[in-house]
Amino acid sequence: MHVEIWHNPACGTSRNTLALIRNAGIEPVIVDYLRAPFDRQQLAQAIADAGLSVRDAIRSKQPEYMALGLADPALTDDALLDAMLANPVLIERPLVSTPMGVRMCRPSERVLEILPPCDTPFAKEDGEVVIDASGKRAG
Repeated sequence: MHVEIWHNPACGTSRNTLALIRNAGIEPVIVDYLRAPFDRQQLAQAIADAGLSVRDAIRSKQPEYMALGLADPALTDDALLDAMLANPVLIERPLVSTPMGVRMCRPSERVLEILPPCDTPFAKEDGEVVIDASGKRAG
């Protein structure tokens, strides 16, 4: 199965999502989007495929968000995409694409919606159990 993750290794949610993919026995294509940015069409298509608005796909807690005045509701999607392309740190992560769909994996266990069933136990970095010892999804 081809799986691609737009990953930031400094992000715990992104690391947990990557670990969940690997726990399912899949080695994904890892796109370090902070180092290898993509073009406008790729970004816009991934956001649309995930069922998000452009505003939903922007990291509003980043200092750059406020510094660039991106909270202004009058800004168009094109203006927000421009800001995201110029400052990739503003792109919400992790974004995962599989043949089963595209998801913004926040929380990280959202990735399970687009992976084949997996009953291998898994706990996040902080110890939170996602798949318990009996192979059932926790929570």
